[in-house]
Amino acid sequence: MTQQELMTSALVTAKWSLEDYHRMIEAGILDDRKVELLNGEIIEMNPEGEPHAHLSSNAADYTRATLRSQVKVREEKPITLPDASEPEPDIAVVQPLGDIYLPHHPYPENIFWLIEYADSSLAKDLDVKSQIYAQAGIQEYWVVNLKRMELVIFCELADKHNQTQRILTDGKINPKAFPEVDFAVNGFIRRCCLKNIKPLSVAPKYR
Repeated sequence: MTQQELMTSALVTAKWSLEDYHRMIEAGILDDRKVELLNGEIIEMNPEGEPHAHLSSNAADYTRATLRSQVKVREEKPITLPDASEPEPDIAVVQPLGDIYLPHHPYPENIFWLIEYADSSLAKDLDVKSQIYAQAGIQEYWVVNLKRMELVIFCELADKHNQTQRILTDGKINPKAFPEVDFAVNGFIRRCCLKNIKPLSVAPKYR
C-alpha cells in the first residue's frame, strides 16, 4: 500500500448531528448552499434540469388536485428523520397538520409517501435514500428515473422480508396510504421523446 493509500484509508469523515445542522442553518452558514443532511453528512444537491423542474411541479399539482384536503403536498422541503438525516425530497405527501409543522418538519410518522425525480442523482436516490427511508420506517417511496422515463416504486421499505420494487411506464398506481385512489402513471412521467422537444431560440418577451 502506498503512502497516499495509507493516508486515504486513515481519513475519517466528520459526522454532523441534526442539532449541529440546524445551528448552521440558523447561523446562515448554509444560506448560499443547496444541501441536505444524509446519515450525518452534508451533501450538495444537484441542480434541476428542465424536465426535472417541469415534471416534478406538475406531479405535485396532480397529487394535490387528486387528494385535496386529505394531504399536504410539500415540494423540496425538509423532512426530519432519525440517524441524523434531513433530506429535501422533490415531493413529500404528508398529513395535513397545519401549524404542527411550524416548530418542526414532518417526521416519518407524518409521511404518506415520498417522490424523487432523478437524473444525475439517480444512484443516490435509488440506493442511499431508499436505505435511509427504510431505516426511518417510511413505507412507500417513488423515484422517477428521468434517464429512462420510468417510475420506480418501493413499497414496504421498512420490512426487509416483504420489501418490493416495481417499475412502471404506464397504467395506474394506488399509493399504499390511499389504496382506493387511482393515479395515472403518466401524471408523473412523460414517455414522449424529449429530444424532439426543441427549446425556443429566443426567450419570449413579457410585458
